[in-house]
Amino acid sequence: MNIKINTIYNSDCFKFFDKVKNKSVDLAIIDPPYNLKKGEWDTFKTEKKFLEFTYKWIDEVILKLKNNGSLYIFNTPYNSAFILQYLTEKRLIFQNWITWDKRDGLGSAKRKYSNGQETILFFTKGNKHIFNFEEIRTPYDSLERMKHATKKGILKNGKRWFPNPKGKLCGEIWHFSSERHKTKLNGRTQKMIHATPKPLDMIERIIKASSNEGDLVFDCFIGTGTTAVAAKKLKRNFIGCEINKDYVFYTKQALKKI
Repeated sequence: MNIKINTIYNSDCFKFFDKVKNKSVDLAIIDPPYNLKKGEWDTFKTEKKFLEFTYKWIDEVILKLKNNGSLYIFNTPYNSAFILQYLTEKRLIFQNWITWDKRDGLGSAKRKYSNGQETILFFTKGNKHIFNFEEIRTPYDSLERMKHATKKGILKNGKRWFPNPKGKLCGEIWHFSSERHKTKLNGRTQKMIHATPKPLDMIERIIKASSNEGDLVFDCFIGTGTTAVAAKKLKRNFIGCEINKDYVFYTKQALKKI
């Protein structure tokens, strides 16, 4: 590569792509613009322009992934329907449509169901991808039943089943509070540096599941650096870019604290 790993670059993503070697990335975690008009960076003249931009960066990310690489893309459920179709046309392998239940307070919709979720698409470039399912087990729902089952087990299909001490296998519905609710002060949400940061613990789950220590994690819309921070905490390498120089400065300061 023409760039240093474990470094965040202040760059447009397409200029950044030119510097990254093809088939060098183990895991790409992409939180791109949604076209929700959150700022100039998230505003496109038409849906067609937005999708053209989206498909263009997807093409580049696919080139950077190793043959056993994994790709996670955040977006709205509506946009994700188009993205999913495009990725399947590009012959990536669909693994999961993950629903992030944001626990983000009350919605205000009066003519439809209130929005309270985002979509995370999980695709892989091949069938030999990394997936550390034991690392991302989650607590069982019925703690009393599991407590009983730990001692005597539960009879299933003629066999005695005992719960795993690490919890159940991780499903497709993820319950993580949004960052704006995690950082409340005296019950009030605070203005954040970035409008749409993703929860650190959610990004850590993705990295634990789809990479090993020493692997290279990639993010071309890194914002205030959540992916880089999570990667460093979990002993992975990372590379990423962000066009906003203030976000890059913030990310570098956050990385120094680890």
